[in-house]
Amino acid sequence: MDLKYAVGLPTVGAFGDVRTLTDLAVSAERHGWHGVQLWDHLLADEPGWPVASSTVAAAAIAARTSRIRIILTVVLPRRQVQEVAQDTAAIHALSAGRLTVLATIGAVDREYTELGLDPDLRTRGKALDDRLDTLRGLWGADDIPIWCGGRWPRRVGLRRAARFDGVLATFEGHHTRNSPVSEVAEATAFVRGLAGDRFDVAVEGASEAASAREHILPYANAGLTWWVEALGWWRADSAARITEGPPT
Repeated sequence: MDLKYAVGLPTVGAFGDVRTLTDLAVSAERHGWHGVQLWDHLLADEPGWPVASSTVAAAAIAARTSRIRIILTVVLPRRQVQEVAQDTAAIHALSAGRLTVLATIGAVDREYTELGLDPDLRTRGKALDDRLDTLRGLWGADDIPIWCGGRWPRRVGLRRAARFDGVLATFEGHHTRNSPVSEVAEATAFVRGLAGDRFDVAVEGASEAASAREHILPYANAGLTWWVEALGWWRADSAARITEGPPT
């Protein structure tokens, strides 16, 4: 498979505005990126930071773009699955089939505890499995790709993902460094052993435009199919990095 490139956008702080997210996605399409990945959060770590609805942002992006793939993260265990099904089917139709749903267990415990939900990981995992099955049934004939999140070297998330269309694999310390190519290769080999070759493997990381091709090529050789350029308030060059585009 050819490697594709997405921009990864948080939905909090300076990015906690649907208009900002939509404008960045439009810029990403204009400058040759293949996709845009939206986070899914309800609470921000910093007091007073706004938090945008990723679902509303995905709909706005669908309406203002024509080519770019919309990778919508959904923390499914804390969502009403029937509403997720309705919203994602509408975005899928609005985007003419450009939606991918990235179903995750959620990384922020207090988005469960502070909202009266059970934070137990086993409970969340069971809810994710049950709701993924329900989601497919509610979609009916709609063929919307599903990726799942998975943290390597733990294998439960990758096994779950292998039932569907792809995985966004994460690794220890991935928020502060690019994941080692060797670990990405191990995770890719494991999940492809279950799912086969026609299966997307995505990883987040940060690159500089001038050296991106050389930096990302080893990941492609390890079997990666999507590179998600991790952007956010911690990178002063986020908007500029989008305009620089992916490697050609």
